[in-house]
Amino acid sequence: MWLADGWKDYEVIDTSMGEKLERWGEYILVRPDPQVIWDTPHEAPQWKRKNAHYHRSSKGGGQWEFINLPQQWKISYRDLTFHLKPFSFKHTGLFPEQAVNWDWASKLIQNAGRQIKVLNLFAYTGGATVACARAGAAVTHVDASKGMVSWAKENAAASGLADAPIRYLVDDCVKFVEREIRRGNHYDGIIMDPPSYGRGPKGEVWKIEEKIFPLLNLCTKVLSREPLFFLVNSYTTGLQPAVLAYMMELTIRKEFGGTVTADEIGLPVSSNGLILPCGASGRYERT
Repeated sequence: MWLADGWKDYEVIDTSMGEKLERWGEYILVRPDPQVIWDTPHEAPQWKRKNAHYHRSSKGGGQWEFINLPQQWKISYRDLTFHLKPFSFKHTGLFPEQAVNWDWASKLIQNAGRQIKVLNLFAYTGGATVACARAGAAVTHVDASKGMVSWAKENAAASGLADAPIRYLVDDCVKFVEREIRRGNHYDGIIMDPPSYGRGPKGEVWKIEEKIFPLLNLCTKVLSREPLFFLVNSYTTGLQPAVLAYMMELTIRKEFGGTVTADEIGLPVSSNGLILPCGASGRYERT
């Protein structure tokens, strides 16, 4: 498992009964987690000192219970700073487990010895974008949500990267890649974090099981002749690490050589020393 264990401003304190107890900076949150299927005693004292609790509804969705939480606050990871705020369906605007992938991509960029162009698809609030920009890459950040792109700009500015070579685009990721193919543009690294399910602005349905393999094929056409890396993340139950690896072998490695690896990503739980699984990632490197 690839472990995001470099955090100081974030920790998973405990897990029990479908929920995780987390510290985000100085604030304690309780949020649901589908991986937490065990029932253990709430021994950590922070369970009783929470600042907010997201309660899942039996009918789907849920709502926040705010006890003592600001509308927005910040946390840092190494030399990056991120804005956080609670919004619909339990999220805070950051997936801390992805830090293990930020470190991996950053190291490759720093050691490349050349200018690297990165395409970040389904880029959300820009965790990977600011990490790659800090490492020295020129980044194209694409997300269909105008609000998420604005949030990513705030994160870049908070990290001292307001003037970094980051291009922000509010666009459908598949259509953007298709246009980049026609324009003849290429990238040395691609990151994608596609949703399990979604709808486009014209009602187009996205189902990851149906769309991800064609998108991987499409993306091979915008990779440079000597691509540095390719990262695919999945939070979908059916897309296990071996599935991601298989698809990347058939598309990226078949075309460019190199190596493909895939594994679960996770976060350490401070109360018991165990690891909370948080999805899967597939990685390609040109060796």
